[in-house]
Amino acid sequence: MYIPPAFLETDLPFIHETMRAAGLANLVTATAGGLVCTPLPLLLDEREGEMGTLYGHVAKANPQWREPPTMEAMAVFMGPDAYVTPSWYESKGRDGKVVPTWNYAAVHAYGPVEFFEDADRLLALVTRLTDRHEASRAQPWAVADAPPDFIRAQLRGIVGVRLPITRIDAKRKMSQNRKAEDRAGVVRGLEASDDPKAQAAARLMRSREIPDALP
Repeated sequence: MYIPPAFLETDLPFIHETMRAAGLANLVTATAGGLVCTPLPLLLDEREGEMGTLYGHVAKANPQWREPPTMEAMAVFMGPDAYVTPSWYESKGRDGKVVPTWNYAAVHAYGPVEFFEDADRLLALVTRLTDRHEASRAQPWAVADAPPDFIRAQLRGIVGVRLPITRIDAKRKMSQNRKAEDRAGVVRGLEASDDPKAQAAARLMRSREIPDALP
C-alpha cells in the first residue's frame, strides 16, 4: 500500500481498534495459480504475538485453504471512508486550486497463514467469534444455544484460519495534508451528511486532530 508520510499510522492500539471495528476483512493469499481473496470476519487476539494474531474460518468448499501460499498472506481491513468535495475547502474561495479526494483509513496485516480442521479448535474459534459479535445484543445468542449434534455437523463444513501478524501497513488519510481551515471545512461537511460512513469519518478526524485545530 502506498503511504505518503503524512498519512502513515503507527499507533498500534489505534490500528488494532480499526481492525476490530471493521467487522468484515479480506483474506488474500498468493498461490501458484494466482491471487485468491475471501471476505470473512476476522477476530483479533492482540495478546498473542507482538502485533497480535488473527483468527477466522472459511467454508471447506472454498479452494483457498487447499492452495499452498507462496508467500505471506494479507488481511485487508477498511476503516471509515468518505468522498470529499472541494467545496468544503476554505481555500477554494481564494484561488480555486482544489480538487476532489477520498478520505479513508485502511490496515493491511501480513503473516504466515495456517488452516486447521481440528474440531475442538474450531468450536473454540466460532464460540469466540460469536461472543464477540453478539456481546452488544440485549439477549446474546450463544453457540451452546444450538443442539450439539447440529454444531458438530456445521463445524465439519468449515476450516479455521490463523494468521500471526508479522508486519502491518496502516494508512489514515484524513486531510492531514490540508491546512487547518480546510480540515475544519471537511469535518463540518462530513458531519452534515446523512451518510453514516461520512459521519464516522468526521468522528475519526476529530478524534485524531491536533488540539484546538478544529472548532
